[in-house]
Amino acid sequence: MSGRAQSRPCYFTAINKMKSYFIYILKCADGLLYTGFTNDISRRFNEHQLGLNKTSFTYKRRPLELIFQQEFKDVNQAIYFEKKIKHWSAKKKLALSTGDIEMLQILSECRNFTHYKFCPSKEEVSTALDQTYK
Repeated sequence: MSGRAQSRPCYFTAINKMKSYFIYILKCADGLLYTGFTNDISRRFNEHQLGLNKTSFTYKRRPLELIFQQEFKDVNQAIYFEKKIKHWSAKKKLALSTGDIEMLQILSECRNFTHYKFCPSKEEVSTALDQTYK
């Protein structure tokens, strides 16, 4: 056995080499929003802006504006967040992009008639259902 210490991977080196993942929202020329995922935000935005993919949602909607980006170190968290916000309304995405937390909370509230905040009585629910199915 030699007197040299065995080489082990350095923890700090591993941290510095961690990949970044981005969720982004583009505002198209026609006002529609596009949500995407990438590991290189500059490259991906340029691909959209240059129209490199003719079948892309954004191809005929250029020029584009990058209105939101969020960096993640965990790919699974990034994918989860992207899937979540893809189902959001445009208003909710715009509130996220402008940092309007109050509006984001308002738009996130459940609007169902039977939501706990509205506390309808059984009679009110029954009446509403009767009116719906007349």
